[in-house]
Amino acid sequence: MLNPNVPAWFEISTADLDRAVRFYEAVLEVKLAREQMGGNSMAVFPYGGKPNTSGALIRAEDCEPSVQGCVVYLSVDDLQPVLERAIALGGDSIVPRTALPGDMGYFAQFIDSEGNRVGLWSPK
Repeated sequence: MLNPNVPAWFEISTADLDRAVRFYEAVLEVKLAREQMGGNSMAVFPYGGKPNTSGALIRAEDCEPSVQGCVVYLSVDDLQPVLERAIALGGDSIVPRTALPGDMGYFAQFIDSEGNRVGLWSPK
């Protein structure tokens, strides 16, 4: 049985999918897979074919980038270099690398190339 508290999928809205793909591929040092789904253009984050949480950048008529609302936190091995790449590529840091209580790791937030507030989490 799947854990009902773990998100299955997320979508990060884009105004310019090509720009967003370039931004996220450079920031996260990954290759996103382009897809069309129901008339919407998407770029899917890699997930290795394993059942776990993943998501996509999406360009759809009914979706707009936003700094308001839910924040998606992307897991990375080491948060600081990823945050630095996001800023170097035009993103804005809104919460710097911050330690979580106990041994829970670190988080940060930035504004991406599309105007979305996005979080990062890492164990170090």
